Amino acid sequence: MSGTTQVTREGALALMEEWTASDSLRKHMLAVEAAVAAYARRYGEDEELWSVAALLHDFDYERYPNPERDESGHPYVGVAELRRRGYPELVLDAIMGHADYTGVRRESLLAKVLYACDELTGLITAAVLVRPDKDIAGLSLKSVQKKLKDKAFARGVNRDDVRRGAEELGVELAEHIAFVIEAMQGRAAVLGLDGASG
Repeated sequence: MSGTTQVTREGALALMEEWTASDSLRKHMLAVEAAVAAYARRYGEDEELWSVAALLHDFDYERYPNPERDESGHPYVGVAELRRRGYPELVLDAIMGHADYTGVRRESLLAKVLYACDELTGLITAAVLVRPDKDIAGLSLKSVQKKLKDKAFARGVNRDDVRRGAEELGVELAEHIAFVIEAMQGRAAVLGLDGASG
């Protein structure tokens, strides 16, 4: 298929929801989207296209978990499906690049941003959910930095990926964390981080 297929955030969201039943995994992709879209605005890039990559970076994870880290699972299966549907290579390369084990280099700015935001949004979400008010509005940079150093907290978050992501993007880690917190604060209700359900 040609790369001229019209990709929209609406279409990507529908596909993500069709393939992903888990509320927490859906919210993870929405959190990554909030951060990636904010970076698209900062860098003057195509916000809709970047949102699409973020919304779909883990859309096949639930159906095709990949403990073997081979081509029978995530993200290979999802990327093959997106290629079949005519999604642009920029999006596909970014999705492949967010998983180090694929060996796909992160060359585009989108790929670097997606990687930099992926694990960090998980850490920020976990930091909010342990707060008594479960509200991201009061979350400080200092609190997240402390949680980042505490290896016992949110063990599933790869600290090396968080640090490497900021480094590859060429931004200070503290600045990156603050930027992502602010981006997620802007979508707190959608992410379930506004304290309303807590």
